[in-house]
Amino acid sequence: MLLGIRWYQFVQNDDVWRLTKQPKLTAIIQSRRLTLFGHIMRMDDNADAKRILLASPPADWRRQPGRPCITWLSTVQQDLKQHHVTLPEAADLAQNRPVWRMMSTYGATQSLSCMLETTTTKWGSCDGSVLLFVCLSVTIAY
Repeated sequence: MLLGIRWYQFVQNDDVWRLTKQPKLTAIIQSRRLTLFGHIMRMDDNADAKRILLASPPADWRRQPGRPCITWLSTVQQDLKQHHVTLPEAADLAQNRPVWRMMSTYGATQSLSCMLETTTTKWGSCDGSVLLFVCLSVTIAY
């Protein structure tokens, strides 16, 4: 018996999720994807990972039939759209590690009030307007 639920009881996944108070798996994946994106954006411009991520294919290149059109970068753009941030803005925000960590980690898995409680006064070169922008841009993943 787990969480007081027996094997023969019909319990929906959402009810179990509410009982455990765990973030949704999609929110965890989104958080880790944005964390990796921030790590790559902070790399040197000559790093292979950054060059490959930001490279565009030749003009005459076409995908093979049957291959998916969506790329990892387009998935990141969809994640950023939930935070109301564009890709160039995200590349700039990722340079400031504490701000990016707050947006990618807390924005995807926790509520805005919990995120604001954990903020500190050490933000490096970040001014208050950027921090306010990030705090207002983060959406709640629930």
